Amino acid sequence: MIKDLLRVLLAGGVVVSTLACAAKRPVLYPNAQLEAVGAAAAQQDIDDCLQKAAAAGYAGNPEGKVAGNTAVGAAAGAAVGAAVGAVAGRAGAGAAMGAAGGGAGGLIRGIFGSRDLDPVPRQFVDQCLKEKGYEVIGWQ
Repeated sequence: MIKDLLRVLLAGGVVVSTLACAAKRPVLYPNAQLEAVGAAAAQQDIDDCLQKAAAAGYAGNPEGKVAGNTAVGAAAGAAVGAAVGAVAGRAGAGAAMGAAGGGAGGLIRGIFGSRDLDPVPRQFVDQCLKEKGYEVIGWQ
């Protein structure tokens, strides 16, 4: 039973992580600058600003966020699972199932949360693009 649960969680995790890995990027208002340079050049300018933010030390740590959320979820799940399992006389099995479920939940929350840039690197990129003549209207 535990092996089946872990297989389902692993398969689901692969699907979710594949869908969620794409980082959010700035969305540009179609102003004169964007129309003059075209979409391809604008995407290169976005990449340039993202690289400048990273070089300046403002890239954030999405991997750390994912790992932290996974660990917290696993610990919370293990505690709840052990408590529920203790009632049924199977605290060890309950803790293992709770840790697997909580870890998977934390992983998913971490993956989706890691797509967002922290506010400082995001403002850095917005300012960089503004200096290049673009207007950022949001992030997707």
